[in-house]
Amino acid sequence: MRPKLSGHRRLRRRCRAPRLLAAAATALLLAACAQPQSALQRIRARGELRVVTLNDATSYYLGAQGPQGFEYRLASAFARQLQVRLVMQPLPDAAAMRAALAGGRADLAAAQISPDGQWLQAGMATDSYDQIAQLVVQGRGRLHGHDLSALHLARLVVREDSPQLDLLRSIKRDGMPDLSWVALKADQRDPLQVVTDGDADYAIVDANEFEFAHHLYPDASVAFALPDARPLKWVVPADALDLAQAANGFFISARASGEFARIARDAGLEARGFDYADAIRFQADISSRLPQLQAMFEEAAQSTGLDWRLLAAVGYQESKWQTQATSADGAQGIMMLTSDTASTVGVKDRSDQWQNILGGAKYLAQVIDTIPRRIGEPDRTWLALAAYNVGYGHLEDARVLTQMRGKDPDSWNDVRAQLPLLAQEQWYSRVKRGYARGWEPARFVEQVRQYLAVLEWSGAGTVARVHEPGALPVTLASSATDARRFN
Repeated sequence: MRPKLSGHRRLRRRCRAPRLLAAAATALLLAACAQPQSALQRIRARGELRVVTLNDATSYYLGAQGPQGFEYRLASAFARQLQVRLVMQPLPDAAAMRAALAGGRADLAAAQISPDGQWLQAGMATDSYDQIAQLVVQGRGRLHGHDLSALHLARLVVREDSPQLDLLRSIKRDGMPDLSWVALKADQRDPLQVVTDGDADYAIVDANEFEFAHHLYPDASVAFALPDARPLKWVVPADALDLAQAANGFFISARASGEFARIARDAGLEARGFDYADAIRFQADISSRLPQLQAMFEEAAQSTGLDWRLLAAVGYQESKWQTQATSADGAQGIMMLTSDTASTVGVKDRSDQWQNILGGAKYLAQVIDTIPRRIGEPDRTWLALAAYNVGYGHLEDARVLTQMRGKDPDSWNDVRAQLPLLAQEQWYSRVKRGYARGWEPARFVEQVRQYLAVLEWSGAGTVARVHEPGALPVTLASSATDARRFN
């Protein structure tokens, strides 16, 4: 028979149990705190994915409708999958990206990278998400080489610290010891310009880069493609295995769902439809005509809230920036205002450059405001451009046909495919406003987009904060506070 405990001893035993439980809980908490967070845990805890990239046509650039570029689009989709914001910071070169990655100031680097030894010292590569062909490019009208033997004793140029430089080194090691080249620094001429200026025989460039740059250097032509395409990968910090695995899983799911193909299509649209004669003329007019008009486009943009480059692209498509341009329907001037349109936007003298540009900007802003608010960018602007060209009523007819045929009337790609039907009786007889030359607004928008793209990614890039409608906020480092996280 156990002796009875005094009241004091019973109280002491009862108090000891909670103390033991508290001590155990504290020990578990301390043990948990001692475990460092994984890369994904850190990203989710801060609510943002920090990506470093390059400011170029194939990675990231700031367009009239906000950030663009393949890597920007792909990283945006990955951030949405992780349910965090994207913070994307363009840096000057690959060395700066590697430093940010190795220093823990970025979660991943995304800039069409084929990781070499320097990259693998700074971090860990993901699986390849794509491959890009390597083109040997020369000046137009010269005798074409057909294979690697053409590079023997030729004058070659590539960018310093580029995948193409690594490729030439590999070719040299593998049986062409006499191969030589000049590696151009970032502040020197573009390799394609060196070739078209006649100061080199060949340049080695990515195929997707050439699609964009062809508008800037129309006298460059493809001699041949090198045998092996280069793989594209992201690079994450060395201790970020779970982030690399998440990215690899994202690549697989994006391909299976068709999202990757959509991203690639959207990112490449502005590079398509190259026309040699038009590109030559546009480059000449950028040098000769635009300097006298740019300040007016910029002032009109400030008055309307539109991007000046968008206004300049519309003006070029309409009149080739010529004040005296006229059309069969009586439109006149740089943005080709009819007398009725000029009257509605307060333009008294269409021959006055400033009045004409401001009037065109006001009219375009009015059309954009007429597009349903639910439609996000860039579809909203592309639809507005079509309405600017063909009239808002005919655009609405095309959207009706789009819906009748089971497509999305809020998607520019879907509406664009239906616009030519407005010229076919079996279709225009079923809509309110009847016949229209529907192929013209479709072509108009694509031309404006091409001119806009050249104006966007041929100039100095800037960064700004944006928020994509229908997606998690996407933040681009723009302030000193944001930038310090990468420096």
